[in-house]
Amino acid sequence: MATISDVATRAGVSTATVSRALNGKSTVDPVLAARVLAAAAALGYRPNGPARNLRKQETAVLALIISDVENPFFTAIARGVEDVAHAAGYSVVLCNSDDEPEKEREYIDVALQERVAGVLLSPTGRGDSAELLSRNSTPVVAVDRPLPNSPGDTVLVDSRLAAKEATLHLAAQGYQRIGCLTGPSGVLTADDRLAGYRDGLRAAKLPAPAGLARRSEFKAAGAKQAARPLLTQDDPPDAVLVANSMMAVGVLETCAELGLRPGRDIGVVAFDDAPWATLLDPPLTVVAQPAYDMGAVAAQLLLDRISGERTDTTTTTLSAHLVIRGSSTRP
Repeated sequence: MATISDVATRAGVSTATVSRALNGKSTVDPVLAARVLAAAAALGYRPNGPARNLRKQETAVLALIISDVENPFFTAIARGVEDVAHAAGYSVVLCNSDDEPEKEREYIDVALQERVAGVLLSPTGRGDSAELLSRNSTPVVAVDRPLPNSPGDTVLVDSRLAAKEATLHLAAQGYQRIGCLTGPSGVLTADDRLAGYRDGLRAAKLPAPAGLARRSEFKAAGAKQAARPLLTQDDPPDAVLVANSMMAVGVLETCAELGLRPGRDIGVVAFDDAPWATLLDPPLTVVAQPAYDMGAVAAQLLLDRISGERTDTTTTTLSAHLVIRGSSTRP
């Protein structure tokens, strides 16, 4: 098996230059880097990952801690993370926090014990996970939600603006009493979508009765439970904005039970373009978020910080877009 010294001899450079070139360091002259890569390819050289990681006292593993592995939004984020990490020679361990601070803390503890190279985290917004990672100098990037009380790297979507645009779309279709079903209080994505919904109502000069906005957990069962009193009140909404695709399942189940047909009896728009959204009759209007891109961007930010290529903190905000289908358009 070829060694780093063999690559250095073939390329006519030092072993230090080989190491820097293979790790993608920008300080290596591009001509030398190309020579090193060609020599490594010709010799079939592969870095000794375990030895390298022992020297660095870390493993070539990233921990991805998300709030709900059943949610297609987070599944797409995970795919983006895994694709970028795998291309860089890293493996990804997926953890599901269920939006519970205690469970999130348990996974953070495991990640630290296993000396992972870095952590990608969709924070619950409660607990001391960010502080614990910082205290142990473990690189971390927050995805979908910022780290509480921490200026760390973050990749977000402008949920507030997207919710406003979705609400304005419903108003433009002639809906007058637009409701909103969002997630738990204190969770930034849930609060932002509620705020955007209210922004949209103000912009459309529509009333915003308190009874038209409800909260539940970000899951189908909770949304179904919250949707029934929302849709059966004395003066119910004629349209509803739903905060994610899992909640949309619960809302649509309630609509079916009440005999309400989306696109005819009630307008429905939901965040996230789930694979099943186009299979409904009529298809579901959605706020499509760039979930895969969020994961890919977050993973690259984390790898850049692990390699030392970047030391400044950054917040990357991506845009969502409305995909109009039959569930929100009047016949």
